Amino acid sequence: GMQSHLQALLSLYKLFCPELVTITLPGKMKTYFKNSEGPWKAAMTAVRQRNQGTSPLSQAVFLGTCQPRSRKRKWNAQLVIPASSTNTNNLEEDKENNYVNLYSTNESFPLEKLRTFPQLLENIHCLEFPSQMGSVLTNPLLLHYMNCVKDESIYLRLYYWMGQMLQEECTWCVVDNPYEEEFKSFLQTVYKAECFLQEGFAACEEFLYKTLPLWDGLCCRSEILRLVSWIPLSSSSDIKSYLYDPLAQLFFTSSIYFKCSVLESLKELLQNWLNCNVIQVDLELSS
Repeated sequence: GMQSHLQALLSLYKLFCPELVTITLPGKMKTYFKNSEGPWKAAMTAVRQRNQGTSPLSQAVFLGTCQPRSRKRKWNAQLVIPASSTNTNNLEEDKENNYVNLYSTNESFPLEKLRTFPQLLENIHCLEFPSQMGSVLTNPLLLHYMNCVKDESIYLRLYYWMGQMLQEECTWCVVDNPYEEEFKSFLQTVYKAECFLQEGFAACEEFLYKTLPLWDGLCCRSEILRLVSWIPLSSSSDIKSYLYDPLAQLFFTSSIYFKCSVLESLKELLQNWLNCNVIQVDLELSS
């Protein structure tokens, strides 16, 4: 039957694509979705108040999020491998309960003891990614392992974690964010991991497409343009609307240095596309 949340979803479809919804919906219903124009109105208010030199605005403008949360954790605390893994804890519990699994022959190798590449090769069959996926970005051995395993769930975990981090910490989407240097360091870490893996992260691609229209071309400039160089190849219409158009608006109104930086980033983007395409062709020919 017609439930309130389904009616709200259908009303949203009817608002943007009325031809898709032919049934009659009630005129009054509970609001389940925020106004889609909210982020843009907040962004314009932030720019207006910044130009007028009035009191600082602390309203988040990233996708309509609320006030930034209080920072009770240290920056990059999730980029360190935890002291103990879940498997280790499970083994200790099993010993306490005198439980023996006769079918389990491989014990998990603790990641905190992983130091050398030979160790990785010897224990690659009994490794498990840490509960804090962010720690993978700063560990070359785990990046090697990630490249070998090609497990979709690993990329999904990293996608959700990284997307949340980028959303919460973006310095030009949260006005007067005092953690610009920490955010720069985080973007540099992500970029180094992309260079190591020779592919861009999906969370970074979404982050760039959503935030480039709000970007002033100054904040974290070199870090953002480096991430642009690892955007995966997609349709020309998407690239034009999500990448070229926002950069073009900044390109024609910025300094010569910025213009050269954008051209250098796009040149590296083209090189990465060509390299990935050559690798794909070689794999198809070899198969």
